[in-house]
Amino acid sequence: MESIKLNITRALNFLPEDEYSKQMVPAMEKLKLLHEKTGAGSDFLGWLNLPSAINDKQTREIIAVANELRNEVDVVVVVGIGGSYLGAKAVIEALNHSFDQLLTTRKAPLIMFAGQNLSQDYLSDLLEVIDDKNYGIVVISKSGTTTEPALAFRILKNHLESKIGKKQAGKRIVAITDEKKGALKQLANEEGYKTFVIPDDVGGRFSVLTPVGLFPIALAGVSINNLIEGARFMEKITGLDITPEKNPAIQYSIIRNLLYRHGRKIEIFVNYNPKLRFLAKWWKQLYGESEGKEGKGIYPSSVDFTTDLHSMGQYIQEGERTMFETVVSITKSNKQLTIPHDKTNLDKLNYLAGKSLDEVNKMAEIGTMLAHVDGGVPNIHIEIPSLNEFYLGQLIYLFEKACPVSGYLIGINPFNQPGVEAYKKNMFALLGKPGFEEESVRIRKNIF
Repeated sequence: MESIKLNITRALNFLPEDEYSKQMVPAMEKLKLLHEKTGAGSDFLGWLNLPSAINDKQTREIIAVANELRNEVDVVVVVGIGGSYLGAKAVIEALNHSFDQLLTTRKAPLIMFAGQNLSQDYLSDLLEVIDDKNYGIVVISKSGTTTEPALAFRILKNHLESKIGKKQAGKRIVAITDEKKGALKQLANEEGYKTFVIPDDVGGRFSVLTPVGLFPIALAGVSINNLIEGARFMEKITGLDITPEKNPAIQYSIIRNLLYRHGRKIEIFVNYNPKLRFLAKWWKQLYGESEGKEGKGIYPSSVDFTTDLHSMGQYIQEGERTMFETVVSITKSNKQLTIPHDKTNLDKLNYLAGKSLDEVNKMAEIGTMLAHVDGGVPNIHIEIPSLNEFYLGQLIYLFEKACPVSGYLIGINPFNQPGVEAYKKNMFALLGKPGFEEESVRIRKNIF
């Protein structure tokens, strides 16, 4: 089986000689902390051996329930926020048809998302679209009280019950939540929803290979077995017994941290295929929420090339030299499109006639990389042989494995997110939530 390839040569050139090799021992020590579960946040390492721990019985149940719901509905609304939707969205967007919502020959229900924002217009538009559709709901929340998904679920549940009746609605709702406690678990028990468990030792941003990600992905008709197999492959080649010279998770962790120490505070995730746009969003949460604390951390950003070369390209080429790029490219396109010859040649593009559009895209990628490196932007290159479940599973696990090693190298706990609560306290106070009365008075006195 082939592995995705990591090339750090065009980043090493920006660092002092031998500095990279000197970091191999410290990085392996951090990897050891991870595997021995002795580092900060070790209560949240359930994802670490998850690919090899998942068994056929678990996947068969996920697929069976997904198939049952698929046969009943045309649309499934997945309700969740952050890690409760980004992983599934990333995989579905990467592997499904680019215009899935317009296909009339779709073999799986259309997957739509809610609960990831508080926009009244967004949810109203969604309700309009699904009002005459046979739809189901997958609600994902550990507690069932997170504001955005809880509100969306309340509204969607009410709509579905009004449409087909409470009893029938209960058969079309699947809850992915805590095994024993929480508001959503209690509701699921009372209403008889089918449930899957969010493991206690897996944080949201690491949960794509749990039912949180696997169930919506299975609903979309994507092979979760192949996705898991890819992650399992990467789990093996990033283990503690793999030397740092051959361990891509160690290599990626070291190089990005060294660039950070040398003033490269921004990492840009670059793709040349719009199917990877939501993978970039998932990656941004994974690294932003894991590393951004205690006044530290690389700022994760992303661009879609060649589209953004016509907007952000100028800044990357000649702006402040505080960034580096991690380019994820796909070796072989899944489809073929040949550029035709044109008699008039008014656009002067006949020199490209007979070439595939993907070849043009590849040359744009190489040309951009050379220009940016020449312009002072270090480049990390990750190459995927083709865009399928197996290689996407590899990539997901690679980023997950490298993330805490990188966080330990920075000197933070990569598994907590204390800053996420700050905005919630203010929001609850402004909305008049019981228990926040004093804070409400203070905020309103200072703002209004």
